Parts: sequence; C-alpha cells; structure tokens
Amino acid sequence: MTRVKKYLSLVRGSILEGLVFRTSLIVSIIGNLLYLIIIYFLWKAIFDSSPTDVVNGMTFYDTMIYLVLASAMFQFMDTFVVWAIGRDYQSGQIVEYLVKPMDYQAYIFFAGIGNSIVAFFITFLPTFIIIYFVTHGSIVLGMNLVFFAISLICSIVVNFCVDFFVGTICLYTQSIWGVNIMKEIVVGLLSGATVPLAFFPEKFRMVVDFLPFQAIYHSPLRILTDQKMTGADYADVLGMQLLWIVVTLLISKLFWKKSVRKMMVNGG
Repeated sequence: MTRVKKYLSLVRGSILEGLVFRTSLIVSIIGNLLYLIIIYFLWKAIFDSSPTDVVNGMTFYDTMIYLVLASAMFQFMDTFVVWAIGRDYQSGQIVEYLVKPMDYQAYIFFAGIGNSIVAFFITFLPTFIIIYFVTHGSIVLGMNLVFFAISLICSIVVNFCVDFFVGTICLYTQSIWGVNIMKEIVVGLLSGATVPLAFFPEKFRMVVDFLPFQAIYHSPLRILTDQKMTGADYADVLGMQLLWIVVTLLISKLFWKKSVRKMMVNGG
C-alpha cells in the first residue's frame, strides 16, 4: 500500500502540474488545429485526384477521422519522457533519483501520466465528440469503446517504453535533441499517426506489422474505426499489444540497467 500511495502521489502531482501550465496546453491545441487544417486540404486533394471515392479501403471521411483522432491522441500520449530524461541527465539531478527508493523508470512514468490524464479530457475527448457529430455518427459506439479504452492504455505503455529507450540513449550521446527528432519522425510514420497504415505498400506494411510502433496509434484507432472487426479481431489486436508491452518493457529496462553503469554526469 505504501508503494501504491507513492505512485498515486506522483500522478496527483503531475495532474496539478498539468492544470497549472494551461497556456502551454492551449498553444499545443492551436498548433494541432493548424496541423489538422493542413492535412485536411492535403488529403482532400489526394481524394479529389482519385477516380474513386475509396482509396485503399478508406474513404475521405475514414481517413480524416483516423488522422484527426491520431493527432488528438498524440496530444495526451506525448509526455516528453525523452526530454525529461535528458534534462535530468544534463543537470545532474538524475543522480538524486537513482539513490531514492523508487525505480527511475516507474518514477518517470507515473510523474508524467497525470499530464496525459489532463490532456485526454481537454483535447482528445472534445475532439472525439466534435468529430463524431461532424461526421454524422460515422464512428460506431458500442463494445468497441471498451476494447478501445483497453487498447489505449496498452498503447500509452508501449509508447512510454519506446520513449524511455530513446531517452536512455542520451547517456551515450550527451544530447537528446537530434535523437528525439528522429524518434518522432520514425514513430509518427510507422505507427500510422502521419499516414494511415492502409496506404503503405504491401511489402512495407508486412515489415511494419513486425515492429512495435503500430501498437501505439494504429491498434487503438483500428478498434475504434473498423466496423468489420469481430471479437477474435479485438483479441488479436490486444494480444499483440500486450506482447509488445512485455518486449519493450524488458528491452528498455535492460538497456537502462546496462547504460546507467557507464553514466558520466557533468552537471549538478
């Protein structure tokens, strides 16, 4: 119970922090709106140039729902883990966390999850409601919402593990900016957040299916938007996400334990 209270206090603190820095959240929302305007006209031009209304099994409405919700998911799933680790390392404060009776990886996760909770209710939920009514109920609401919620939690964990792995690289590079930018591009592309995976060439899509990135955005979005999925399909998607949670958690934890032994702190 003491350990649980310890983690809950971190979540509570990060929720309060997310509520305090509202201006930063508003700026992110404005930037997100500009991004949505750009992708709207981009994909409108793509579908207008197509001889059919359905491209790779997706209509224009399907594509916009997918990309709008992916963008909204990014707003609350990105807890800036990589920047937090880099900041702690460069300032030397990371040494203080290492001697505390709490796993550093668990600390980073629960210290940032509160911001995700705040952003979920401020950005994703309103976006979901707006897109639902704008598309005249194109998103089917039923048991898929339950599976979507479970899948969303799994995707948050996978995304965190990937971020933590990338953040650990700063122990070797002494800097995180370039590595993080590359991570954002790779994850955004291979997870389906930038371009729906349905538009990928078949051979490339087969490669992507064997990577953990599709478990971050594509899996929950597929559950939410694919009306043809059955109970077996839901089980397959969630099972694959659980597998990637185990794999990415082990890899990130082992990489951290190996890297922290060679850490050299110049700050403090």
